[in-house]
Order: sequence, then C-alpha cells, then structure tokens
Amino acid sequence: MNRQKKIKQLLKAHAKKASAKLAPKNKPKYICKADRLKLAAEPDHDAIISSDS
Repeated sequence: MNRQKKIKQLLKAHAKKASAKLAPKNKPKYICKADRLKLAAEPDHDAIISSDS
C-alpha cells in the first residue's frame, strides 16, 4: 500500500507541475525598489521639461 501511495503521489506532483507550466502567467514581473524610484522620477523630469517648452 505504501509503495502505491508514493507512486500515486509522485505522478500527481508531476501532473501538477506540468499543468502549472501551461497555465498563463498573470503575475507582473517584479521590479526592484531602486528601479521603481528611478521610474517614478523620470515622468516628473519629463513633465518639467515639456512644460518649460
């Protein structure tokens, strides 16, 4: 019984991993804090330049 349970468990785990690979990735890519601050500073800089023109 124990051997059958282990085999079943392994097959279930492999199936789960395979279906996870095929699932769509909805999670956005992680952006580090330094890059977020850099991105936040850029639009402010662009807005100042465009308003001066």
